[in-house]
Amino acid sequence: MKKKYDFSNSIKNPYAKKVKKQISIKIENDTIIYFKELAIKVGIPYQNLMNSYLTDCAIKNIKPNLQWSK
Repeated sequence: MKKKYDFSNSIKNPYAKKVKKQISIKIENDTIIYFKELAIKVGIPYQNLMNSYLTDCAIKNIKPNLQWSK
């Protein structure tokens, strides 16, 4: 290991603004299976697919259309 490093020619990380935060969330098994199967079809990890979908919803300000039964 060097005693000193030269960072004068370094560039900023372009992904630093999109830092992800790890959370714990309970998701139904059927939902996870759906995203896992879809992820295989599109060729990306299912967690990335879920994140991309939720990000797209947030960007487009999509609100869920839920009807609660009594």
